[in-house]
Amino acid sequence: MSQQPEMQPPGPPGGDVHRDLTGTPFPLGDWGEPAERLDELYRWVESNALRTAEWYLSDRVWKRRSARLLRIGTAAGVIAGAALPLLDLTGVAEGTAGWGYLSLLLGAACLACDRYFGLTSGWIRDVATAQAVQRRLQALQFDWASESVREVLGPTEGTASEAAERCLGVLRRFSEDVTELVRAETADWMVEFRSGPAPLALQSVGVMPARPESAHPAGRFPLPPGTRPNMPRQRPPEAR
Repeated sequence: MSQQPEMQPPGPPGGDVHRDLTGTPFPLGDWGEPAERLDELYRWVESNALRTAEWYLSDRVWKRRSARLLRIGTAAGVIAGAALPLLDLTGVAEGTAGWGYLSLLLGAACLACDRYFGLTSGWIRDVATAQAVQRRLQALQFDWASESVREVLGPTEGTASEAAERCLGVLRRFSEDVTELVRAETADWMVEFRSGPAPLALQSVGVMPARPESAHPAGRFPLPPGTRPNMPRQRPPEAR
């Protein structure tokens, strides 16, 4: 198996990575200087995203090490459990068949511990979530740079209030995306932790991903482009 390169945190998040993902207080400031206020909000959103990614990268370290130890124990138990009875059968090492069965039992116990505690799947989810946060953070950085260039080079589109509202919309959508990533990872962990009929129970309490809201009213479907809606036919007036 090839050795995977170590993933390093994207940068100093400005907080303790060992604390839970409880978030930081929303910065309150004066909107007398909208540019400075928007820059402060951007740094707050970026700092929270960096802290979230680093939290997942730090959480996956002990899970990966424990999972590798258990998988090594599983492989060693299976190999020893298959080899010792053969050695006993051929007379090379007599009386080792019982130790072979014990090795198989220990290997099965290591595999069961890995599955029960979710170590392998846990660190894989941590890496996937951290990568997803980093991808969205890069998209936010380019979107924010695009908005900044649009305001500097001009001509600006709309009024200053519309530009500020557009920037706030970019930050809000990014924050909602990161929150949804954390919520989805937590829901996956809950489904895995509660085996059996847990997925149905989780669906009933609403931890499964919500369906996106439709842009069309209920019971109506969008028409293909270039088509006109069909008006209901009316009965011709009866002849008198």
